[in-house]
Amino acid sequence: QVQLVESGGGLVQAGGSLRLSCAASGRTSSTKVMGWFRQAPGKDREFVAFINWSAGSTYYADFLKGRFTISRDNAKNTVYLQMNSLKPEDTALYYCAADSKGWGTYKTESQYDYWGQGTQVTVSS
Repeated sequence: QVQLVESGGGLVQAGGSLRLSCAASGRTSSTKVMGWFRQAPGKDREFVAFINWSAGSTYYADFLKGRFTISRDNAKNTVYLQMNSLKPEDTALYYCAADSKGWGTYKTESQYDYWGQGTQVTVSS
């Protein structure tokens, strides 16, 4: 089992920045890929970004247009999401997720084995 705890959410004005953190504990040695998803009110949860835990390679949703950066600190078992130039439409509950299989389609929710509880990000206009 892997436990994930997100932090760093909050209220920010449009154009501002936030950095989300996701701390993993438990059987972290089994982690292959970690991802960030988000869910806005009344909408489905959508993919944001993922990172390969060992290689550090990353992949982002097209709509981000370079505004967000995913990174990890293997020593701290933590993945980060740096969010810049935030827009009101970025308002959502942000979740991190962990995959232990090492293969599949990492833009889909069903790929991931473990999920955090989420951290709220609210961007005011």
